[in-house]
Amino acid sequence: MGTEEEKIRVVLAGGGTAGHVNPLLSVARALRQRNPHDQISVIGTAAGLEHELVPQAGFDLDTIEKVPFPRSLNLALFSFPFRWMREVRKVKRILRERRAQVVVGFGGYASAPVYRAAHLMHIPIVIHEQNAKAGMANKLGARWADFIGTVYENTGLQARKGASIERVGLPLRPTISELANRIEDNAKLARIEASSALGIDTSRPLILVTGGSLGAVSLNQSVAKSAPELLKYVQVIHLTGKGKGSEVRSIVESEVGKTAVNSLGIGKTGQGDYHIVEYLERIDLAFACADLVICRSGAGTVSELTALGIPAIYVPLPIGNGEQRFNAQPVVDAHGGILVEDDVFTPSWITQHVIPLLQNHRDLQDMGKAAWAYGTRDAAETMAVRVESFA
Repeated sequence: MGTEEEKIRVVLAGGGTAGHVNPLLSVARALRQRNPHDQISVIGTAAGLEHELVPQAGFDLDTIEKVPFPRSLNLALFSFPFRWMREVRKVKRILRERRAQVVVGFGGYASAPVYRAAHLMHIPIVIHEQNAKAGMANKLGARWADFIGTVYENTGLQARKGASIERVGLPLRPTISELANRIEDNAKLARIEASSALGIDTSRPLILVTGGSLGAVSLNQSVAKSAPELLKYVQVIHLTGKGKGSEVRSIVESEVGKTAVNSLGIGKTGQGDYHIVEYLERIDLAFACADLVICRSGAGTVSELTALGIPAIYVPLPIGNGEQRFNAQPVVDAHGGILVEDDVFTPSWITQHVIPLLQNHRDLQDMGKAAWAYGTRDAAETMAVRVESFA
């Protein structure tokens, strides 16, 4: 491949959050790796994370306006048809200028008008759905899609006649994909190297606690208050989320004393076994060291942990429509993790359930193996192959 006639022109669409942008970029990279001559561009919005991340990754970005589907009877409902048609027309111009041969959507505000425009222009449509329950944009696109790749079974999407749907998994970020390869080659060496980089004790078991970039107050408080019991058996890396580090530090210090706390950072060392940091850019290093993760159950988190074979205690976000419960449930059913409701996840629950699990190395190992068996590590490549087949 490589000539003007042989190269393909792909337009990817999606964005808003990292959950949409990261898999989009992973598939874009996989396409470029398979054929550096392919022309790959992205349609997103100027307000989402894609506005920064897509150009940083070396791909062209065309922007359109957000057109949220009205969910109630208000002024937005009456202006929606005009705004919708305006953005569909804009997308059609972009697709013509890019000479798109196939469109790949990942959900989010930018995807819906792209699906409509591609359908009107008879351009093949490929969809990736990362959530256990599909969003409105991908439900719309599924009516016209030629292929739908999912992370979960039973997402609520149905392939039209002549199209296909397949569980392909989540296209992983490069750092996570590379770590999965290192773990498969030599998990012990991967752990030793990561522990050294983080300045933590390689020989002691480790729990990683994370509520995402913004943190989770209930997780933070319950785990911090459990420090006296946890530190008898393990060391802890606690990613508190932005602006929440001082509260966690205060709780831990009041429970076990200042000497138990250490500020975690690349290359830093300290005497304490409770490592506190608000955000860790290289979270892959923490994953490589973790015997157990305590976390929310966003789709990306669940997919990355299972791809790495890390056992986890999933505490779904207690708001919304229960999406996070749906994300974790299949992994729990496969014995790769434990699901506990937010209001049940208390210091006493941790003492009664986490401590015994840490003491039973065999059960923890079996849970990790089950997580690995459930996880997928080749989704980006699989999606790239499917996309090429429609160009």
